[in-house]
Amino acid sequence: MSHPIFKFARRKLLLASLAALATLAGGAAQAQSYPNKPIRLLVGYTAGGGVDAMARMLAPRLSTLLGQPVVVENRSGASGLIAGDATARATPDGYTLMLADSSILIAQYLQPRMTFDPVKSFTPVASLFTLPLVIITGNNFPAKTPKEFVALLKDNPGKYSYATSGVGTVHHLGFEMFKGQTGAFVVHIPYRGAAQIVSDVMSHQVPIGVVSATSAIAQAKAGKLRALAIMSPVKLAGAEDIAPLADALPGFDAAPRLFLLTAAGTPAAVVERLSEASRSVMAAPDMVHAAALQGAVPAFIPAAQMATHMPRESAQWGKVVREQKITAE
Repeated sequence: MSHPIFKFARRKLLLASLAALATLAGGAAQAQSYPNKPIRLLVGYTAGGGVDAMARMLAPRLSTLLGQPVVVENRSGASGLIAGDATARATPDGYTLMLADSSILIAQYLQPRMTFDPVKSFTPVASLFTLPLVIITGNNFPAKTPKEFVALLKDNPGKYSYATSGVGTVHHLGFEMFKGQTGAFVVHIPYRGAAQIVSDVMSHQVPIGVVSATSAIAQAKAGKLRALAIMSPVKLAGAEDIAPLADALPGFDAAPRLFLLTAAGTPAAVVERLSEASRSVMAAPDMVHAAALQGAVPAFIPAAQMATHMPRESAQWGKVVREQKITAE
């Protein structure tokens, strides 16, 4: 005859197993019916910007595959943190997505009062693109190649300055990563936007700028400035002649990434449905050209791999912040 304690233990185990099966069955049923209403795609920046343009390129393509409208919703402010907070607080059912960029992974090191954890508060759906950054200079700048650039800055500590669109941006941290790897001393000048940086580089008000590829390429092709190096090893369609900084620093890669997130706790089957739809969108024959028009390079990574990539990328930016002693203004 079984002891009452063992009977109680078996009963608890049976109830726990039944509860787990019910949860799995519920998740599977939800995934089978998903989606059955419109999906919100949050963007943390104003309409008309680069991330917004990518979202509006993606939304109709995802809608076609998923069979429901995918509606872009701008929640601008605080470098994407307002949209991030809304996504983190959303019901974890896959009906609220966010097109985020790498700046959300940097913010935790510079914004101690963040309302969410950029890794733990979300379930990653997929990585979609990288957004190559370009180092620009005036046409009279002494260096013309990445190797000459590295040598010039190392030989002239403090002589040159560089401009980015702000403290804590990927543009800023990417160049600080470059400084950390080379030992160069270059003064940072934060601006409020790329347009003024490009103008000041062309007029020799500032010798070096770090801007998006779209901000650099047209002026470089017109001969108004020099696109000296691209800060990632991947070539951008239409700008294959820009040498990668990796020519001088093997493996160097400071390209911000664009990825889809949803709230933590979203059923795995729903996340997989979204990830596979994203894979299909990114595999479209015209995607490379469509992305290049926005200064982007397709870089699909599925949900499972993104779950390990995001903490790794976050730690990489955290290391730059600590080693270069960067603080928010």
